[in-house]
Amino acid sequence: MTWGAFALIFTSVSLSALGQTAFKVGVGQSTASPDASVWIKTAAMVFSPMVMLGLALYGVGTVFWLFALRQLDLSLAYPFVAMSFVMVAGSGMLLLGEPFQPSRVIGLVLIVVGLLIMARGG
Repeated sequence: MTWGAFALIFTSVSLSALGQTAFKVGVGQSTASPDASVWIKTAAMVFSPMVMLGLALYGVGTVFWLFALRQLDLSLAYPFVAMSFVMVAGSGMLLLGEPFQPSRVIGLVLIVVGLLIMARGG
């Protein structure tokens, strides 16, 4: 895998991870009453500025992903989406104050090791 192809994948996955973080913040800021209908609750979440930002980040990330797929086999590129697990867990702990758990960190390290092995062989 070339550095350019890796940069496209990394950018795509990073934008998707940021999108997930924006989604979490956006749904937490929903202003709908607990007694509101499911339609009102859905609209309040979907039209939250942070959810809209998350959707935009996903859209831009998809464009980078398409460019990556032009250069790489899908079977090599797609497993790197697993980087999003690492990035989302990191943003959850660092930005959202989610708990740090050693078992999660061990799992994330195993994902990174697997990705490094794939990148070297592919």
